[in-house]
Amino acid sequence: MEAALQGLETPELLLDAEAVERNAARMRRHVAALGLRFRPHVKTAKCLEVVGLMLGDLPGRIAVSTLREAEAFLAAGVTDILYAVGVAPVRFERLARLVEAGAGMTVITDSVDVARHLASFASGRGVTFDVLIELDVGAKRGGAPPGSATLLEVAQVVAASEGLRLRGVLTHAGHAYGAGDRAELQRIALDEERLAVWAADRLREAGIAAPDVSIGSTPSILALETACGATEARAGVYIFNDLDQLKLGVCGREDLALTVLSTVIGHNRPAGRLLIDAGILALSKDRGLTPEGEVSYGEICDVAGLAPLPGLRLANLNQEHGIVEVQDEAAFERLPVGSKVRIVPNHACITAAAYPSYAVVRGGRVVGRWPRINGW
Repeated sequence: MEAALQGLETPELLLDAEAVERNAARMRRHVAALGLRFRPHVKTAKCLEVVGLMLGDLPGRIAVSTLREAEAFLAAGVTDILYAVGVAPVRFERLARLVEAGAGMTVITDSVDVARHLASFASGRGVTFDVLIELDVGAKRGGAPPGSATLLEVAQVVAASEGLRLRGVLTHAGHAYGAGDRAELQRIALDEERLAVWAADRLREAGIAAPDVSIGSTPSILALETACGATEARAGVYIFNDLDQLKLGVCGREDLALTVLSTVIGHNRPAGRLLIDAGILALSKDRGLTPEGEVSYGEICDVAGLAPLPGLRLANLNQEHGIVEVQDEAAFERLPVGSKVRIVPNHACITAAAYPSYAVVRGGRVVGRWPRINGW
């Protein structure tokens, strides 16, 4: 592989097709074993070819984070689309155009006012939106508390509206990323489903239909061992994985499908630093910690085997420079200016967003390019 990649211009986003295929199959098996239907979240991949692998032979249902994603996937024939970001009036017109073009659009909200505005818009426009009520089950981002009066108030507005269909509830266990160990991760996963099912049951007890209970995040879904009332699982970053997932224990090194190829562009021996051409704009500035507890902006690995290179820490980033702290002088000889390294990102979603396409690697060679759907 090393010889095949040495000639590439850098920084370059590499995608290991074989790892992607394994990751996709693993998640489909896991969700099927839970007895849930699967709705892959495309916000990480943003790519028709990758999402085709995520779906396999499953029905074409997806979650998106941008309407540009929704438009591209609808044009490719995917019609069951969940816009998994809190909906705001500025999006109504574009969402209506998607429905008119043949999409079955589901939106989410936790707001009584937004539900009223959406109901008025849908009725006046003559379109219908499915609605899931977003719940906060511990992430403290968006969502109504499962036991709140707001949940029932939003549901009543949606259920009484001519242009809206209440489908149920939706959660995102983003706080799973803060789990300290496997036991805590499993507790968060169980709590996510338990609270989501309880919220749906509250609606049903109030005489409001709530057929769908959609739960998700890569770590919480992969940590869930049994499902007791949820109907749908959503996940996205599992398809690539990254250092965050590796540290949570939900993937192995062989599952790391996304890396950045970078070139050594300078040595600063007096400062004990080595410079690479992957900076903030190539990697993002998401920070992680090394096993020694030091801040790192990614893991520096060899090109051929993706083995971590010892004695190197990606200690800082400028716009176009990666600043590598060298702990062993021999690294300057092993990595002369012009040599290549591969970097495993802390957070694959943000790193991938810097690039227009993936260089797809199979059998150690670049076999093609898959474009990304960037923008909003």
